[in-house]
Amino acid sequence: MQKRFYIHTFGCQMNEHDSARMGESLTRAGWVPAAAAEVADLVLLNTCAIREKAEDKLYSALGRYKFLKSSRGARIGVAGCVAQQEKQALLARAPYVDFVLGPDQLARVTDLAEQGGIETGWVPSEEYVFAQADPETSRGRATAFVLAMKGCDNVCSFCVVPHTRGREVSRPYAEIVREVHALVSVGVREVTLIGQNVNSYAGGCTFAGLLRRVAAIPGVKRIRFTTSHAMDLSPELIDCFREVPQLMPHFHLPVQHGADTVLARMRRRYTIAEYEERVARLFDACPEVALTSDIICGFPGETDEEHAQTLALLRRVPYDNLFSFVFSERPHTAASLRLAKERETGQCSAEWTEVPWPVATKRLEGVQRLQQARTIARHRARIGAELEVLVESARTPHGVAGERFGRSRENWTVHFVGTAALGDIVRVRVERASLVAVVGLETAVVEATTHRTQSSRTRLAVVSA
Repeated sequence: MQKRFYIHTFGCQMNEHDSARMGESLTRAGWVPAAAAEVADLVLLNTCAIREKAEDKLYSALGRYKFLKSSRGARIGVAGCVAQQEKQALLARAPYVDFVLGPDQLARVTDLAEQGGIETGWVPSEEYVFAQADPETSRGRATAFVLAMKGCDNVCSFCVVPHTRGREVSRPYAEIVREVHALVSVGVREVTLIGQNVNSYAGGCTFAGLLRRVAAIPGVKRIRFTTSHAMDLSPELIDCFREVPQLMPHFHLPVQHGADTVLARMRRRYTIAEYEERVARLFDACPEVALTSDIICGFPGETDEEHAQTLALLRRVPYDNLFSFVFSERPHTAASLRLAKERETGQCSAEWTEVPWPVATKRLEGVQRLQQARTIARHRARIGAELEVLVESARTPHGVAGERFGRSRENWTVHFVGTAALGDIVRVRVERASLVAVVGLETAVVEATTHRTQSSRTRLAVVSA
């Protein structure tokens, strides 16, 4: 009887990509995907450590899966950023976990699934080899993630990524081009180039050069990328939004805060004036771009005036959407080390005073109210107009007959009724809108796909949290 695996993925697109690669490795080793954890012989949790809440979700899930080990003998593994961060501490807190696997050691997943143990060592940058994706995993899908680079060299004071993902390593552009060619051959029409700091890519060409190489591949209809650092928003990259038609008008460019004083404590290495100057050039090149960003509220030392500067920035820059959070102290970061030192000495400087939780959450609510009102207004302003949508799937197995799901060029979620096939690019007339999605009716097929949905022989049992 074949052994079955189930992967529970937390966090970002990088983790989704890593889960797919681990699933492929297990499949090649003779495992088969399970439809649910309850029938799996291996439950693998691929973790995120970017905020404390994500880490809490891991331990909550482990508590649920512990029963499967005691009742069925299922093996339990933990991979990803929490595995890298916690190592032995994770096993001390959850001793029923069989193995711990860091992001640089994904190739060891099949060995550890059988033998158990801990593998969290870093692979030197010059020796790192990127996992090669099996295009068959993406057959029957319209979109796919393509890994361009991993790690980050910026070492922002709040961010755990350099400690859990290591230094920047870029994948050679020829590998990326070959992978995209293979994805197109199985029906993928949109690729998203991913990396922790993807626009610092240096795999034999600039990131703008990589975008142009990918755009030249026949069959690529849409290109996206995430995530970027404002310091690496080059004029060459901005030109791509004007000159590369396959590049979608959506750009996630985290600003993190609206006050230069806080940005300095965050080690962001730009001022708000510099950030806004880059954004102005972006809008000049692509006026319709949907700009999204990240905001942290309650960073140590944040004053009412500094928070007011964030609100002022949000009123000046026409963000399409925001991902906003209360500051979460993460192990090993410069902010955590500074706070620990001040607690130890009892000599707290004003600029590193911890912001009380009620104050931080109130500030977050103010940010979210401002942006939510603007986002829903932007969505509702398109009622009666048409959006160009790439069909990604039916909405749900139990949805309205003929209902489809896709994303607009701006990366908006679109639910609509129509007859289009997966992978078609269609026009949808917007009939109503909410904060999270727009709803409409298909009016025309702009471009039909030459592929039709097929079952993948390596369809992975992966659930994201």
